[in-house]
Amino acid sequence: MDVFHSILTAKIIFYTGILNLTALLLLFVTCRCLPALRIGKSLMANRYYKNFYKYHCYLWYILGISAIIHAVLALVFYGVPK
Repeated sequence: MDVFHSILTAKIIFYTGILNLTALLLLFVTCRCLPALRIGKSLMANRYYKNFYKYHCYLWYILGISAIIHAVLALVFYGVPK
């Protein structure tokens, strides 16, 4: 289909890739094992970090949906490498 070979598709692929990287970084920062480390103990004392920390599980859904969209559109737009 011509819709999948438009500039909009390339932009969606790019932005979902950026979203994937951002979600991975945020997942790392909110990792459940981080409070056991020295830096994590000081982070857990921060009120803003505690508010952000409780959204860790939702970040997995964002990453999953974004990765699926990114992969499917990339395969349709660029095809499978030979």
